[in-house]
Amino acid sequence: MDAVTILNRRKAGAREVEQALAAAGIAGPVALADGSEVASQVRKAVKQGARRVIVGGGDGTVNSAAGALAGSKVGLGILPLGTLNHFARDLGIPFDLDQAAAAIASGKERRVDIAEVNGHPFVNNASIGLYPLMVLDRDAQRERLGRSKRLAMLVASLRTMTRFHARRLKLSTDGGEARVDTPLLFVGNNDYRLALPGAGRRKSLDGGELSVMVMRSKSLPGFLAATGRALLGIGRQDDMVRLDGVRELKVDSARSHLTLAMDGETVTLAPPLTFRIRPRALRVIAPR
Repeated sequence: MDAVTILNRRKAGAREVEQALAAAGIAGPVALADGSEVASQVRKAVKQGARRVIVGGGDGTVNSAAGALAGSKVGLGILPLGTLNHFARDLGIPFDLDQAAAAIASGKERRVDIAEVNGHPFVNNASIGLYPLMVLDRDAQRERLGRSKRLAMLVASLRTMTRFHARRLKLSTDGGEARVDTPLLFVGNNDYRLALPGAGRRKSLDGGELSVMVMRSKSLPGFLAATGRALLGIGRQDDMVRLDGVRELKVDSARSHLTLAMDGETVTLAPPLTFRIRPRALRVIAPR
Protein backbone atom coordinates (compact mmCIF):
# COMPACT_ATOMS: atom_id res chain seq x y z
CA MET A 1 0.00 0.00 0.00
CA ASP A 2 1.14 3.50 -0.74
CA ALA A 3 -0.82 5.27 1.99
CA VAL A 4 -3.22 4.49 4.82
CA THR A 5 -5.27 7.34 6.28
CA ILE A 6 -6.50 7.25 9.88
CA LEU A 7 -8.95 9.89 11.09
CA ASN A 8 -9.93 10.85 14.59
CA ARG A 9 -13.61 9.95 14.65
CA ARG A 10 -14.55 13.23 16.38
CA LYS A 11 -12.70 15.60 14.02
CA ALA A 12 -13.86 15.14 10.44
CA GLY A 13 -16.08 13.24 8.03
CA ALA A 14 -14.40 10.52 6.03
CA ARG A 15 -16.19 11.56 2.85
CA GLU A 16 -14.65 15.05 2.77
CA VAL A 17 -11.20 13.64 3.49
CA GLU A 18 -11.52 10.96 0.81
CA GLN A 19 -12.48 13.61 -1.72
CA ALA A 20 -9.54 15.83 -0.78
CA LEU A 21 -7.06 12.94 -0.98
CA ALA A 22 -8.46 11.73 -4.30
CA ALA A 23 -8.19 15.24 -5.74
CA ALA A 24 -4.55 15.30 -4.66
CA GLY A 25 -3.91 11.93 -6.29
CA ILE A 26 -3.45 9.98 -3.05
CA ALA A 27 -4.92 6.46 -3.06
CA GLY A 28 -5.45 4.10 -0.15
CA PRO A 29 -7.94 3.12 2.55
CA VAL A 30 -9.40 5.64 5.03
CA ALA A 31 -10.30 4.42 8.53
CA LEU A 32 -11.96 6.09 11.51
CA ALA A 33 -10.56 5.61 15.01
CA ASP A 34 -11.17 6.86 18.52
CA GLY A 35 -8.26 8.78 20.03
CA SER A 36 -7.13 5.79 22.10
CA GLU A 37 -7.06 3.59 19.00
CA VAL A 38 -4.87 5.77 16.78
CA ALA A 39 -1.48 4.33 17.82
CA SER A 40 -2.59 0.73 17.37
CA GLN A 41 -4.16 1.53 13.99
CA VAL A 42 -0.90 3.16 12.87
CA ARG A 43 1.16 0.17 13.94
CA LYS A 44 -1.26 -2.12 12.09
CA ALA A 45 -0.87 -0.05 8.91
CA VAL A 46 2.92 -0.31 9.16
CA LYS A 47 2.75 -4.09 9.54
CA GLN A 48 0.53 -4.24 6.46
CA GLY A 49 3.25 -2.51 4.42
CA ALA A 50 2.06 1.09 4.19
CA ARG A 51 4.81 3.42 2.97
CA ARG A 52 3.00 6.49 4.32
CA VAL A 53 0.53 6.90 7.15
CA ILE A 54 -1.70 9.98 7.01
CA VAL A 55 -3.53 11.05 10.15
CA GLY A 56 -6.32 13.57 10.48
CA GLY A 57 -7.03 15.21 13.82
CA GLY A 58 -5.54 17.56 16.38
CA ASP A 59 -2.21 17.56 18.19
CA GLY A 60 -3.23 14.63 20.41
CA THR A 61 -3.97 12.48 17.36
CA VAL A 62 -0.73 13.50 15.67
CA ASN A 63 1.19 12.78 18.88
CA SER A 64 -0.21 9.23 19.09
CA ALA A 65 0.68 8.54 15.45
CA ALA A 66 4.14 10.07 15.77
CA GLY A 67 4.94 7.94 18.80
CA ALA A 68 3.97 4.80 16.91
CA LEU A 69 6.08 5.78 13.87
CA ALA A 70 9.18 7.13 15.63
CA GLY A 71 12.25 5.16 14.67
CA SER A 72 10.58 3.59 11.62
CA LYS A 73 11.09 4.29 7.91
CA VAL A 74 7.42 5.17 7.36
CA GLY A 75 6.59 8.81 6.66
CA LEU A 76 3.83 10.64 8.54
CA GLY A 77 1.42 12.87 6.65
CA ILE A 78 -0.75 15.29 8.63
CA LEU A 79 -4.23 16.65 7.96
CA PRO A 80 -4.61 19.36 10.65
CA LEU A 81 -8.23 19.01 11.77
CA GLY A 82 -7.89 20.06 15.42
CA THR A 83 -8.31 23.34 17.26
CA LEU A 84 -4.71 24.59 17.38
CA ASN A 85 -2.54 22.20 15.30
CA HIS A 86 0.78 23.43 16.67
CA PHE A 87 2.94 20.70 15.12
CA ALA A 88 1.40 21.09 11.67
CA ARG A 89 1.78 24.86 11.89
CA ASP A 90 5.48 24.63 12.73
CA LEU A 91 5.96 22.26 9.79
CA GLY A 92 4.29 24.77 7.47
CA ILE A 93 1.35 22.49 6.65
CA PRO A 94 -1.76 24.43 5.50
CA PHE A 95 -4.85 24.20 7.70
CA ASP A 96 -7.19 24.00 4.69
CA LEU A 97 -8.07 20.34 4.05
CA ASP A 98 -7.59 20.40 0.27
CA GLN A 99 -4.33 22.33 0.55
CA ALA A 100 -3.04 19.99 3.27
CA ALA A 101 -3.78 16.96 1.07
CA ALA A 102 -2.00 18.61 -1.85
CA ALA A 103 0.98 19.38 0.40
CA ILE A 104 1.23 15.69 1.34
CA ALA A 105 1.08 14.68 -2.32
CA SER A 106 3.75 17.14 -3.44
CA GLY A 107 5.79 17.44 -0.25
CA LYS A 108 9.03 15.76 0.63
CA GLU A 109 10.04 13.66 3.58
CA ARG A 110 12.10 15.27 6.29
CA ARG A 111 13.36 13.96 9.61
CA VAL A 112 12.50 15.81 12.80
CA ASP A 113 12.93 15.30 16.53
CA ILE A 114 10.45 13.77 18.93
CA ALA A 115 10.59 14.02 22.72
CA GLU A 116 9.45 11.62 25.41
CA VAL A 117 8.94 11.34 29.16
CA ASN A 118 9.18 7.90 30.76
CA GLY A 119 8.53 6.42 27.33
CA HIS A 120 5.47 8.59 26.56
CA PRO A 121 6.16 10.57 23.34
CA PHE A 122 5.26 14.17 22.61
CA VAL A 123 5.80 16.25 19.49
CA ASN A 124 5.11 19.67 21.03
CA ASN A 125 5.56 20.06 24.77
CA ALA A 126 4.87 18.71 28.23
CA SER A 127 4.32 20.68 31.42
CA ILE A 128 3.84 20.26 35.16
CA GLY A 129 1.90 22.68 37.37
CA LEU A 130 -0.83 25.09 36.38
CA TYR A 131 -1.43 24.05 32.79
CA PRO A 132 -2.31 20.38 33.46
CA LEU A 133 -4.90 21.57 35.98
CA MET A 134 -6.43 23.80 33.30
CA VAL A 135 -6.58 20.90 30.83
CA LEU A 136 -8.26 18.61 33.37
CA ASP A 137 -10.86 21.31 34.18
CA ARG A 138 -11.40 22.00 30.45
CA ASP A 139 -12.01 18.35 29.61
CA ALA A 140 -14.39 17.92 32.54
CA GLN A 141 -16.45 20.91 31.35
CA ARG A 142 -16.62 19.58 27.81
CA GLU A 143 -17.81 16.18 29.03
CA ARG A 144 -20.34 17.45 31.59
CA LEU A 145 -21.57 20.66 29.97
CA GLY A 146 -20.80 20.19 26.27
CA ARG A 147 -18.85 23.45 26.08
CA SER A 148 -16.58 24.26 23.17
CA LYS A 149 -12.89 23.67 23.69
CA ARG A 150 -12.04 27.38 23.65
CA LEU A 151 -14.79 28.43 26.07
CA ALA A 152 -14.01 25.57 28.45
CA MET A 153 -10.31 26.52 28.43
CA LEU A 154 -11.10 30.15 29.20
CA VAL A 155 -13.25 29.18 32.19
CA ALA A 156 -10.66 26.62 33.33
CA SER A 157 -7.88 29.22 33.17
CA LEU A 158 -9.79 31.65 35.39
CA ARG A 159 -10.68 28.96 37.92
CA THR A 160 -7.18 27.50 38.03
CA MET A 161 -5.69 30.90 38.79
CA THR A 162 -7.81 31.11 41.95
CA ARG A 163 -6.07 27.92 43.14
CA PHE A 164 -2.59 29.19 42.28
CA HIS A 165 0.26 27.35 44.01
CA ALA A 166 3.81 26.19 43.34
CA ARG A 167 5.20 22.66 43.05
CA ARG A 168 8.45 21.63 44.72
CA LEU A 169 10.59 19.70 42.26
CA LYS A 170 14.16 18.45 41.97
CA LEU A 171 15.64 18.98 38.49
CA SER A 172 18.74 17.15 37.27
CA THR A 173 20.68 17.61 34.04
CA ASP A 174 24.26 17.08 32.94
CA GLY A 175 24.99 20.52 34.39
CA GLY A 176 23.96 19.54 37.91
CA GLU A 177 20.79 19.53 39.99
CA ALA A 178 18.60 22.07 41.74
CA ARG A 179 15.49 22.11 43.93
CA VAL A 180 12.87 24.57 42.76
CA ASP A 181 9.44 25.81 43.81
CA THR A 182 7.60 26.63 40.60
CA PRO A 183 4.01 27.05 39.41
CA LEU A 184 4.98 25.82 35.94
CA LEU A 185 7.71 23.63 34.47
CA PHE A 186 7.67 23.60 30.67
CA VAL A 187 9.57 21.09 28.53
CA GLY A 188 9.38 21.55 24.77
CA ASN A 189 10.47 19.53 21.76
CA ASN A 190 13.02 22.10 20.53
CA ASP A 191 13.18 25.81 21.34
CA TYR A 192 10.00 27.84 21.71
CA ARG A 193 9.62 31.52 21.02
CA LEU A 194 8.06 33.48 23.90
CA ALA A 195 7.71 37.05 22.66
CA LEU A 196 4.98 38.36 20.39
CA PRO A 197 4.51 38.07 17.48
CA GLY A 198 5.01 34.36 17.05
CA ALA A 199 4.76 33.37 20.72
CA GLY A 200 4.57 29.60 21.07
CA ARG A 201 6.20 28.88 17.73
CA ARG A 202 9.41 27.06 16.85
CA LYS A 203 11.89 27.90 14.14
CA SER A 204 13.40 24.43 14.17
CA LEU A 205 12.11 20.92 14.77
CA ASP A 206 15.48 19.21 14.36
CA GLY A 207 17.73 21.11 16.77
CA GLY A 208 18.23 18.05 18.97
CA GLU A 209 17.49 19.82 22.26
CA LEU A 210 14.75 20.13 24.84
CA SER A 211 13.40 23.59 25.62
CA VAL A 212 13.24 23.76 29.43
CA MET A 213 11.66 26.74 31.18
CA VAL A 214 11.05 27.09 34.92
CA MET A 215 8.77 29.89 36.12
CA ARG A 216 10.14 31.43 39.30
CA SER A 217 7.25 33.64 40.46
CA LYS A 218 5.46 32.04 43.41
CA SER A 219 2.53 34.46 43.60
CA LEU A 220 -0.33 34.94 41.14
CA PRO A 221 0.39 38.67 40.53
CA GLY A 222 4.07 37.88 39.99
CA PHE A 223 3.26 35.01 37.64
CA LEU A 224 0.89 37.12 35.54
CA ALA A 225 3.39 39.99 35.41
CA ALA A 226 6.20 37.63 34.37
CA THR A 227 4.02 36.12 31.65
CA GLY A 228 3.16 39.57 30.32
CA ARG A 229 6.80 40.64 30.25
CA ALA A 230 7.76 37.43 28.40
CA LEU A 231 5.15 38.09 25.71
CA LEU A 232 6.47 41.63 25.30
CA GLY A 233 10.06 40.42 25.10
CA ILE A 234 11.16 42.29 28.24
CA GLY A 235 11.46 39.38 30.65
CA ARG A 236 13.64 39.70 33.74
CA GLN A 237 16.10 37.18 35.14
CA ASP A 238 13.94 36.60 38.21
CA ASP A 239 10.88 35.76 36.06
CA MET A 240 12.05 32.52 34.54
CA VAL A 241 15.03 30.20 34.23
CA ARG A 242 15.76 28.77 30.78
CA LEU A 243 18.03 25.75 30.48
CA ASP A 244 19.86 25.51 27.16
CA GLY A 245 21.45 22.52 25.45
CA VAL A 246 19.43 19.94 27.40
CA ARG A 247 19.03 16.49 25.88
CA GLU A 248 17.89 14.75 29.07
CA LEU A 249 16.13 16.16 32.12
CA LYS A 250 15.19 14.27 35.28
CA VAL A 251 12.40 15.57 37.50
CA ASP A 252 11.73 14.18 40.96
CA SER A 253 9.16 15.04 43.60
CA ALA A 254 8.04 13.96 47.06
CA ARG A 255 4.61 13.31 45.56
CA SER A 256 3.71 9.76 44.58
CA HIS A 257 2.36 10.93 41.21
CA LEU A 258 2.62 14.01 39.00
CA THR A 259 0.04 15.10 36.42
CA LEU A 260 1.44 16.35 33.12
CA ALA A 261 -0.14 18.02 30.13
CA MET A 262 1.31 16.61 26.91
CA ASP A 263 0.19 17.94 23.54
CA GLY A 264 -3.20 18.96 24.90
CA GLU A 265 -3.87 15.72 26.80
CA THR A 266 -3.12 14.78 30.42
CA VAL A 267 -1.27 11.82 31.85
CA THR A 268 -0.37 10.94 35.45
CA LEU A 269 3.05 9.39 36.05
CA ALA A 270 5.04 8.31 39.08
CA PRO A 271 8.30 10.24 39.58
CA PRO A 272 11.13 10.34 38.89
CA LEU A 273 10.37 11.55 35.37
CA THR A 274 12.99 11.36 32.65
CA PHE A 275 12.53 13.67 29.66
CA ARG A 276 14.59 12.87 26.56
CA ILE A 277 14.96 14.19 23.02
CA ARG A 278 15.17 11.66 20.18
CA PRO A 279 16.99 13.53 17.40
CA ARG A 280 15.58 13.10 13.87
CA ALA A 281 13.65 9.97 14.91
CA LEU A 282 10.44 10.88 13.07
CA ARG A 283 9.91 11.08 9.30
CA VAL A 284 7.26 13.62 8.31
CA ILE A 285 5.94 14.75 4.94
CA ALA A 286 6.12 18.53 4.79
CA PRO A 287 5.71 21.17 2.06
CA ARG A 288 8.75 21.70 -0.10
